[in-house]
This record gives sequence, structure tokens and C-alpha cells, in this order.
Amino acid sequence: MKKFLEEFKTFALRGNVMDLAVGVIIGAAFQSIVTSLTDNIITPILNIFGNAELDFSGLVLRIGGANIKYGAFISSVIDFIIMAFIIFLMVKAVNKLTSIGTKPEAPAAPTTKVCPFCKSEIAIEATRCPHCTSELAEKEAV
Repeated sequence: MKKFLEEFKTFALRGNVMDLAVGVIIGAAFQSIVTSLTDNIITPILNIFGNAELDFSGLVLRIGGANIKYGAFISSVIDFIIMAFIIFLMVKAVNKLTSIGTKPEAPAAPTTKVCPFCKSEIAIEATRCPHCTSELAEKEAV
């Protein structure tokens, strides 16, 4: 049991797990901000242009004795799209920041060349083509 607890402690205190926990907590707080943005800013702006009250949460479909609240689902989808777009922009910005100052990788040296006789791709060190058996001059390396 003691070894199990030590393994769990090692797992839980690793950097990746702690980073993930912080990300989940910040993500949950960020979701409430996005929901507030949708409910308090975006929906009223849409109401200005639409000349109608766009409160999706009131949309309910009654079938038998069941109330299907599809309006709340529409609001959740709008929240998700906004959050996904904002996260996309954040990741794009972070990737751009991390790429600043890094040098582009030099292209790798070629490992193959083309046989001038049969136009097959062969190893760059080859002195004879394995396809047409032609002898290749040393200076023909591409």
C-alpha cells in the first residue's frame, strides 16, 4: 500500500498533471466568462439587428408530457463555438510567439538521385543503377 501511495504521489505531482489541473480550472472559469459574454453582450447585440428578442433559453418543444429544452442547447452550442474560436486564436498567438526567434531548419541533404539513363530514383552513393545496370559517373550526383 505504501508503494502504491508513493507511485500516486509521483504521478500526481508531475508537471504535466499539475499543468492539466490548472488548465481545467482556468477553462471552467473561462467558460463562465464566455457564457456571460454570450448572454449579456452578444445576444442583446443580435436583438438590436434582429428587432426581436433572441432568448434561446425559452425555446421548448412539448411532446406528450416531456419538455425538450432545445433553446438551452442552442445557447450551449453558441457558447462552445465562441469558446473554440477564442481558444483557436489563443493557440495561434502562442504558436506565433514561440516561433519568433527560431531559425528555420535547413533542408536535409538529398539521399537519392535520378539515373540519367532510365530516370529511376537511386541511392546517392550508387555508382551503378540497380534498375538498368548503367555505370554512373561520379560527377552525376544530383
